[in-house]
Amino acid sequence: MRRARGFTLLEIMVALVVVSLALGAVIQTVGGFTRTQAALRDQVFAQWVARNQLASVQVMGNWPRLGQQKGEVDFPEDASGRRSRSWRWVMQVTQTGEQDMRRLDIEVFRADGDDDAAPLARLSGFVEKR
Repeated sequence: MRRARGFTLLEIMVALVVVSLALGAVIQTVGGFTRTQAALRDQVFAQWVARNQLASVQVMGNWPRLGQQKGEVDFPEDASGRRSRSWRWVMQVTQTGEQDMRRLDIEVFRADGDDDAAPLARLSGFVEKR
């Protein structure tokens, strides 16, 4: 008579421990990837906000006053009604060595973020007097 062969309870328990450890590592890796992807997305959006602010000052042709200017903007704007993010920007305007040129340093933060947080994007540009 032949005895039926199968896995013992100990072998099954060891296999389950190995599978659970592997799944835990996969879940941790996917979670880290998701956090990194969200941070990169926010940095790209913040960079776009800074570039849009600089371009709007350059295109408008208004001579920016010296000092600090602040504002908020929703970006990305979406016609489909999906939720956009709110961003806070701070622009420092300083005089350069050239009389008809000013430097603009723009920093962008999340509007709902901490006031002491580091900016997600920084951009510097120049505007000439027309």
